[in-house]
Amino acid sequence: MFSGEGKSGRGQRELRVKVRTARGRKLSSTRWLERQLNDPYVRRAKQEGMRGRAAYKLTEIDDKFQILRAGATVVDLGCAPGGWSQVAVERVNALNQNSSKPQGRVYGIDRLDFEPLQGVEFRKMDFMSGAAVEEFQESLGGSVDAVVSDMASPATGHPKTDHLRIVALCETAMHFAVEVLKPGGTFVSKLLMGGGQGELQQLLKINFEKVSNFKPEASRSDSSEQYVVARGFRKRSARN
Repeated sequence: MFSGEGKSGRGQRELRVKVRTARGRKLSSTRWLERQLNDPYVRRAKQEGMRGRAAYKLTEIDDKFQILRAGATVVDLGCAPGGWSQVAVERVNALNQNSSKPQGRVYGIDRLDFEPLQGVEFRKMDFMSGAAVEEFQESLGGSVDAVVSDMASPATGHPKTDHLRIVALCETAMHFAVEVLKPGGTFVSKLLMGGGQGELQQLLKINFEKVSNFKPEASRSDSSEQYVVARGFRKRSARN
């Protein structure tokens, strides 16, 4: 099934796993499996006990924009399987492992089941439902410092359709964020590059002081995904 292709270099031999097409497996599935087996971020996630390679995307975003400070309260929308929540727990000090820093809180929201993760307060709900904001605010009893989302709608294989769907998902996440964020708060969400997000960008600029687009190195080079990072949530009295 597997074969190693050697690559020499300074006394070391780097092996690349090559997957042979098996009977009953589509070529696309074979290519996906080969990419997974050779992805350094997939290997790193397994070695470090992370719940997915996506964790390193949020790590890069936070390294650049400093959005997950100790003591902050963060909401991870569409949190399953939990890679982004793991990063948030560590960076806001939700487990209070560093007693010299303030302790933060991490809320995970998903309509899917979520394997319990220490430091994450999970709410099983559909954030797109009309009652989600009120239900969450009642359980929270306050506002939050950041809302982050790595969600993507199911791919159709049609680039334009997929782009419009994820823009709509991002816009819905933004509307949730503006209801629960503190003034000065941050919103981070996945997007796909394309021409349909102009209106979304304008909405973000109305509600936030700074809006940036960023593609982490952990994003695959052949992927059109990028992340919008909106900082400095404006006070309600200042929004239109």
